[in-house]
Amino acid sequence: MGKKIVILGTMDTKGEQLQLLREKIVSRGQEAVLMDLSMAGGSRFKADISPGEIVGLLGKKIEELTSSKDRLTVTNIMSAGALQKALELLSGNSLHGIVALGGSTMALIGSRVMSKLPFGIPKVIATPAAMPVYVSTWFGATDLSIMQLIMEVAGTNDLVKNSIDQVAGAISGMVECAADHKVLKLPYPSIAVTEVGFSDQCAKYVEDSLQEKGYHVFPFHAQGTSDRAMDNLISQGFFDGVVEIVPAGLIEARFKGNRAADMTRLDAAGERGIPQVWAPCCFNITGAGPTRFNREKYVASGKVLQIDEMRAMARFPLDEMLVGAKLYAEKINQAKGPLKLIIPLKGWSSLDGPGSILHNPEEDARFVEELKRHLKKPVEIEEVDANLEELKTARAIVKSLDAMMGFRKKDGARP
Repeated sequence: MGKKIVILGTMDTKGEQLQLLREKIVSRGQEAVLMDLSMAGGSRFKADISPGEIVGLLGKKIEELTSSKDRLTVTNIMSAGALQKALELLSGNSLHGIVALGGSTMALIGSRVMSKLPFGIPKVIATPAAMPVYVSTWFGATDLSIMQLIMEVAGTNDLVKNSIDQVAGAISGMVECAADHKVLKLPYPSIAVTEVGFSDQCAKYVEDSLQEKGYHVFPFHAQGTSDRAMDNLISQGFFDGVVEIVPAGLIEARFKGNRAADMTRLDAAGERGIPQVWAPCCFNITGAGPTRFNREKYVASGKVLQIDEMRAMARFPLDEMLVGAKLYAEKINQAKGPLKLIIPLKGWSSLDGPGSILHNPEEDARFVEELKRHLKKPVEIEEVDANLEELKTARAIVKSLDAMMGFRKKDGARP
């Protein structure tokens, strides 16, 4: 028997194409489970899971939806029902991969469902509506693939058939090669590390040193998506500790920076109680280039460090830094496991060291004072007389995490 691939689509508008996709997947030796998310009416093609069954999971009747003019509410109900059904199939070992075929609404529903499925399950959205403004929303922090179809999914002309063939081949091939997500594990001890280009030297030393000590290191680029993906993996049980060289996605989210994660940033490691070591890279600086929201506020001081034609950096205004300090204190207060802060006294990145127009140790100290003021439990804070990018800081980070982990065994077994 092949692996089970769930197909999401609307049979009332794309029945012929979804039926073809199902046939192509089956011809490749897999099983196809077609979930019909039609919102307007019936179809001559029969699905394995009907729209009535989907909305019934939420206590609704399909007639309520097909007669409704409220497209937003209908879409939300269908999304919630599809997610519930997908999770039910997953728990019953009847979902090994998932593919959504259709326009922008189906891509949106598909992304909502896929974002709640575990890492490692193959996920594909095939759509002609892969516009940049939509794609970033669909991707979120999910390990999904988007196939851009160059024509409308209508009829079964040769171009449409060729595209559907490729969609079937993509999801079938991914499912064939994917490991069982239930047994997908990382070796002990595995450490997640956040970094950006302004922390390269620190990150390189930390990663190399941890590997020399027997740790398995997994770096994540803290640009707002990769660090959120890391949090998702932590919440799913991956990683035994984390080095947050760049936990700045939280303050970026609060003030709509280009590296914004979301307001749940840092929650996963705290909830699991795994050891954490934080450094303050980019707590004090933010993007001030042409794509920055409310850019005028960040260039008002005149102290802007231009990196290239698209990127420039400025300091967060002090009032925003103090708001950020309170946010980070709240995350620390909620953490269930050990957590330590390493605070360099000569700048928190390669951009704000002594001599830089972004260097302002007085404001950095105010941030630390404000953070301490809101802490409700003892937390070790080690100050280092160096810049973040100096070896002294990196060594303090490694030493701190190693002490927390207490890792001395070489056999790779969890304690």
